[in-house]
Amino acid sequence: MGFAVVIEPAEEGGFVAHVPSVRGCWSNGDSLEETLRNIREAIEAYLEPEELEKADSVELGVDKKFY
Repeated sequence: MGFAVVIEPAEEGGFVAHVPSVRGCWSNGDSLEETLRNIREAIEAYLEPEELEKADSVELGVDKKFY
């Protein structure tokens, strides 16, 4: 199961991430790695348990040209 993720620098430092296809699904972190971990957890929390069980993994697509 794949999701496009938008990650941008936060004004106060660190990064903020959101998933355009999942309304209200966002997270943040002090580093890019932490932000990716946090947004993955946010997606998993958003999915219904049966959807998560069907998915072998949650894949994130990040366009790194913004960095």
